Amino acid sequence: MAFQVSPGVQVKEIDASGVIPAVSTSIGGFAGSFNWGPVEEVRTVSSETELASIFGTPDSDTFKYFLTAASFLKYGNALKVVRVASGHLNATDGTAKLVKNEDHYDELTHDGSFIAKYPGKLGNSLKVVICPANATAFGAFVQASSFDGAPGTSDSAALLGHSNDELHVAVVDTDGTWSGTAGTVLEAFQYLSQASDSKKSDGQSNYYKEVINRTSKYVYWTGHPTALTDCGESLAGQASATAYVTGTAAIESAMAGGTDDNTPTTGEIGNGFDLLADAETIDVNLLFAYPDVNGTKAIADKLIAICNARKDCMAFVSPPIDDSVGTDTPAADVKEWADTLASTSYAATDSGAVYVYDKYNDVYRWLGASGLCAGLCANTDDVADAWFSPAGVNRGQLFGVTKLAYNPKKADRDTLYKARVNPLVSFPGQGTMLFGDKTLLSKPSAFDRINVRRLFIVLEKAVATAAKAQLFEFNDEFTRAQFRNMLEPFMRDVKGRRGMTDFRVICDTTNNTGQVIDANRFVADIFIKPSRSINFITLNFIATRTGVDFSEIAGS
Repeated sequence: MAFQVSPGVQVKEIDASGVIPAVSTSIGGFAGSFNWGPVEEVRTVSSETELASIFGTPDSDTFKYFLTAASFLKYGNALKVVRVASGHLNATDGTAKLVKNEDHYDELTHDGSFIAKYPGKLGNSLKVVICPANATAFGAFVQASSFDGAPGTSDSAALLGHSNDELHVAVVDTDGTWSGTAGTVLEAFQYLSQASDSKKSDGQSNYYKEVINRTSKYVYWTGHPTALTDCGESLAGQASATAYVTGTAAIESAMAGGTDDNTPTTGEIGNGFDLLADAETIDVNLLFAYPDVNGTKAIADKLIAICNARKDCMAFVSPPIDDSVGTDTPAADVKEWADTLASTSYAATDSGAVYVYDKYNDVYRWLGASGLCAGLCANTDDVADAWFSPAGVNRGQLFGVTKLAYNPKKADRDTLYKARVNPLVSFPGQGTMLFGDKTLLSKPSAFDRINVRRLFIVLEKAVATAAKAQLFEFNDEFTRAQFRNMLEPFMRDVKGRRGMTDFRVICDTTNNTGQVIDANRFVADIFIKPSRSINFITLNFIATRTGVDFSEIAGS
């Protein structure tokens, strides 16, 4: 506000109510091969049911990816999923091709009338049926889909003196793959228009191409069916009221040519995870993956590299299945694999595979435990806080596990723990659980524990978000005091919730010197004493003589 040049009252408002915002800590991230769904696109799912709805149920090829993602959803309700499917083709009534997602669809030139919305063989079971205006014989399966009656003239056409522009569209499950019953109508769209400028009463387009592309879960429109090619698309461009296609028979477009290639390379999986790598645009906190094949660690390395670069999330990686299944030396094999992993506090690993039930195929499967371990962290956020350990009897129980590939005894647990591996154990009457909370950091440090690393992730993410409000302000005592007053209550709250034992914030002229100010910088030093999880318990039971006073041997 400008200076006053004559007497008066000037009212100014200064907002000193800034606070440290809450930040997410429980969002999972996963990439893998599925039977359906968009490709190379990040989609958020909140439950196993939604995962199956978007990405299809698993078969003998895709179970490893689906069940790994589902294992996280036993604990958390926010998972960002990327489908990789570079070797697939979409089913179509024209030339088969790969259409990855909606953006990719917009880039391509299409053949035929319709194409399955997503790649894979599932699309081969689809058929699109169009009932033009005044049609009477359009199939029992369309009649059974509760259409109100034969299409005729839309309101938009009637206003311009035209007629018979309407049509019904049904998407049909031809062989029962989707519904269990051949001929089931999966989707029914009533009273659509053949005119590109037709509108509904709410102003939305009623053009059948736009409605199908906007709302169908199964197909995209790619061109007019042969019987509709002469329909002038625009209402305004029609010369007569009879220019639209009418008829008594249904127009059918059967899908074919869809293919699967559900054995993605490690490079393709890595490319999928790359879509989760940008910390500024993708909010994710817990990355995990199906394990590498025996003798390799490319996927584990990819996740570790992403987390090291983002510095606001952790990777949970599991050893190859063969290192713990079908081997006589599981502890040695897992240790050998873990010894090859980089030292980092942004990742953690477990001791081997778990045996789980695949309800979709009625079989049991061996699965890596990374999704479960990441899920334990999401569950810890829910029942406690991110800075609590996800291991042990209270918060480390593994859900849905029938048995472990091997249950390490004390000697093996000692070997594994020294190798930065968190054992999965099963104790009689206590369940199967994660029994360690080490990160992959090899040097002794507070950051060699999962709870400490996650504490700092939360603090750094929240404070960095709030600190953006200081950008382009003056580096003077007012700004520094405002920042301290915003930060210290937040730190006291974390301390009160047992995240740390003490802290101190320094943001004054001692660290914002003239040189710092002249360089347009702002510095705050935040000292933290993180709370430590108990890993070792010593219980000393001491027998004494009857006449001995305890204070004589143990003090007051």
